[in-house]
Amino acid sequence: MSKVALVVGGGQTLGEFICRGLADDGYRVIVADLNEKNASGVSESINQEYGDETAFGVKVDATNELSVKEMVERVDSLVGRIDLLVYNAGVATASKIDSFDFADWQLSINVNLTGYFLCAREVSKVMIREGRGGRIIQINSKSGKVGSKHNSGYSAAKFGGVGLTQSLALDLAEHGVTVHSLMLGNLLKSPMFQSLIPQYAKKLNVDESDVEQIYIDKVPLKAGCDYQDVLNVLKFYASDEAAYCTGQSINITGGQVMF
Repeated sequence: MSKVALVVGGGQTLGEFICRGLADDGYRVIVADLNEKNASGVSESINQEYGDETAFGVKVDATNELSVKEMVERVDSLVGRIDLLVYNAGVATASKIDSFDFADWQLSINVNLTGYFLCAREVSKVMIREGRGGRIIQINSKSGKVGSKHNSGYSAAKFGGVGLTQSLALDLAEHGVTVHSLMLGNLLKSPMFQSLIPQYAKKLNVDESDVEQIYIDKVPLKAGCDYQDVLNVLKFYASDEAAYCTGQSINITGGQVMF
């Protein structure tokens, strides 16, 4: 029987790329997203390429406890197991601390941290019940290891994600469930990074056209983080080859962060 991957925040961009990569690797994929149309579109496209019932789309508000419970119950009724949870939902708002809006702070904590907690908690119940072990992988950021200027809400939530990952790893080790955070470098072509370019340009006092190159120059390997870089590492830590690893925060930063 094929393993099942639940990708929260799988309806577009990096999440969609991960869903397709996992389907290509033989997983049945549950595409979960706040935007139900996106989730359905990605799942339908995967089914056209890999066969019917390879993927299913479901709607979820990861910040809402009831919504997360309903998502996991639906997945359980559809496929009866979850072998891999990828928590990819995320938001970021850039602003200096003296003008950082509380609503933006709360949204960052809710999506980047609380949603991860809720999804991991509910999915772990299925993994424990089924007794096959499992993998939980959070898509994090280098901002979860080093502070980020004008990004206090995002960085604080991502630092919290590292602590949550380590705690989950300890809680779930006896059940053969491993837990990791992937600490991404700058996804320069992602909609999130592109949306922040005007704010970064203002922060750095440069033209918007110069922002990407400035961020590339900060990286020892002189390149931004690519979706494929993320997928390559994710597939390893989701595999049996990584069974002896848990509670890790793995850098995918081109050498920009080395601890």
